[in-house]
Amino acid sequence: MAVPVIMPKQGQSVESCIISEIRKKKGEKVSKGDILFTYETDKAAFDEESKVDGVVIEVFFDEGEEVPVFTNVLVIGAEGESAEEFRHGGARGTTAGGSVAENPDTDKVITQQVPLEAAPKIITGNENDAGISPRARNLAEKKGIDVSALAGSGPLGRVIERDVLAAAETNPKLTPLARKMTREDNSLKATTGTGLAQSVTGKDLQKKTATGGTDFEVKPLTHMRKLIAKAMYESLQNSAQLTHHLGADARRINDLRRKVKKAVVAGYPVDITLNDMICFATIRALKKFPHANAHFLGDSIKYFSKVHLAVAVDTDRGLMVPVIRNADDFSIAELSGMIREIAAACRKGSISPELLSSEAASFTVSNLGNYGVEIFTPVINLPQVAILGVNTIVLRPKDLGDGIIGFVPYLGLSLTYDHRAIDGGEATRFVKQVAVEIENLEFDIN
Repeated sequence: MAVPVIMPKQGQSVESCIISEIRKKKGEKVSKGDILFTYETDKAAFDEESKVDGVVIEVFFDEGEEVPVFTNVLVIGAEGESAEEFRHGGARGTTAGGSVAENPDTDKVITQQVPLEAAPKIITGNENDAGISPRARNLAEKKGIDVSALAGSGPLGRVIERDVLAAAETNPKLTPLARKMTREDNSLKATTGTGLAQSVTGKDLQKKTATGGTDFEVKPLTHMRKLIAKAMYESLQNSAQLTHHLGADARRINDLRRKVKKAVVAGYPVDITLNDMICFATIRALKKFPHANAHFLGDSIKYFSKVHLAVAVDTDRGLMVPVIRNADDFSIAELSGMIREIAAACRKGSISPELLSSEAASFTVSNLGNYGVEIFTPVINLPQVAILGVNTIVLRPKDLGDGIIGFVPYLGLSLTYDHRAIDGGEATRFVKQVAVEIENLEFDIN
């Protein structure tokens, strides 16, 4: 029996998602648990797993297309079965502007069609240019034809309707993503397509290098990369960010880490890492400096009584910053488990979008110590007023007393803060308190 796979709804505000990659093509066998396709919201990327065994008998969308939630994306069934009853009301791709409803008498998803908006113009040149007839221009707009590349057959070389029709027949059809890419970069070309009905997809255009060049490749930004770029740019444009750098004596947490490793071998259930300890110490410091645990709202500041700690997670899809709500309620062992759980969900693509909103967190920790970074300037996730960057541990000289100078492991801390909300003195005292909490951290290892 054929089974449709719909576009899931990730979060209350999500109305559509973008298909970033189709893992299983038409005709391929699938097993329960196989990843069928990956998709992105405006917050994160996710994998959609197959719930049944079978064969992909139809795929209704291409990579890069925006699909309304609850819309059938593909159909799994037995080889030779028809998927027509699950198709979106006729011509492929017409659901991009449709609305979706569920039939209470069946498990099938039905769609109500709404006419798509007219395709964005690709016409070049002056709108009043007499080199093209009005009918030809209108038709070119509908077909998405670049008239600047056409040789007109009308009087004095004027482009007329039949020229546009001829170009439409010979040019490969473009998916919405491919059409958008060609508008942004007219050097991208493709003579054949690998999509449905030989349509040109975004990947076909990505394989084309710039005209006359063979030593580089132009690729469009992924949806996730665009979101990260936009957030980082807006953060720097709309806040007064400064960074203070300070070191914390790491001998204490190094000693605790060694004890944890031995305890884990002996049966201790939680492998508490250095990052867990730093986050736990940061939470303690935030309880003493509430001005850093806040949101700047322009003409007011929201101070939080609870610590909603966001932790930056590096994934194959890009940087994600999930939040641990009420993090100050957890023991260090519980916090360690929560950090591990949300990091795994981010890498798997199953994290809730609500947990990725910068508004959901009151403070963020970004740790690059594992990469050997000695100093960096983290960017604030607005409207939060600060973010703590954690660097690698390096040996630094220190006066050990009695005229003895020795090398001591120091953990670098980089606090970026919004000077509109926090003064420099208070920011310095806060990051110093983080160092104090790290240097005096204690917890039972039983």
